[in-house]
Amino acid sequence: MTWAQETATGLATDRHVLIAGPTASGKSALAMRIAERDGGVIVNADALQVYANWRVLSARPSEAEEAALPHRLFGHVDRLQPYSVGDWLREVETLLSGPERLVIVGGTGLYLSALTEGLAVIPEVPPEVRAEGNALREADLPAMIAALDAESAARIDLNNPARVQRAWEVLRATGRGIAAWQAETPPPLLPPSACTRLVLEAPKDWLTPRIERRFDQMLEMGALEEARDNLRGWDPARPSSKAIGAPELIAYLREEISFDEARERAIILTRRYAKRQRTWFRARMSSWRVIPAA
Repeated sequence: MTWAQETATGLATDRHVLIAGPTASGKSALAMRIAERDGGVIVNADALQVYANWRVLSARPSEAEEAALPHRLFGHVDRLQPYSVGDWLREVETLLSGPERLVIVGGTGLYLSALTEGLAVIPEVPPEVRAEGNALREADLPAMIAALDAESAARIDLNNPARVQRAWEVLRATGRGIAAWQAETPPPLLPPSACTRLVLEAPKDWLTPRIERRFDQMLEMGALEEARDNLRGWDPARPSSKAIGAPELIAYLREEISFDEARERAIILTRRYAKRQRTWFRARMSSWRVIPAA
């Protein structure tokens, strides 16, 4: 019996299931095993897999997998449309009101933490502030960090440009730091007592070769052609353009870097992303049930 089969066997069938884990750790396979065995709807909790323009590069389930088992919130957002954790929570709330057991799976820790811990209601950032934030992030990220209020700077991951920009924009738009808004967090939609929470533990030495193999498989499955489809109207500032490997493949198609360089950069960035995920899970999901991925 494999680790995935063993995990699927021991779970209560009347509770929603949450599965977190680093990229390439086998989350989707575990979710499908659980849903296949005990029933349930597989729900996406990955910020890039919501977008319609990246099936291969975001490692979305294949068309055959989506046909075999019910899937929700995968590939349903247009590449031009903004989409936030608040948008995701509203859609999950609708699914939670239905009769189906949900198997919620993804590597976006903020989505899963917001679901089980609550999410602060922060006013929308005006487009002009977002544009200013995009420009400053590209031109002078240290200045953006220096402009944050002390409480927010102490709480967010300053090595994550997206988190820094979000905190900067909230402060700029509202006059209050994001930490102050977060202190007013409402109750969660799905408290820990109402679900089974699993987090895959994937050691670096085990995960690194899997990341490299998976990216090569993505290339074989058409990731480069997928990037070519996104060339027209490409805007690196869009949330949908943040798929790891997308900017690198776009740069290759524009003849700015070699194919080998694009591949190597994408793999390195994926490894770094997996490291950030592991750090998040250790810090924010210490009470979740840990499942060895190896």
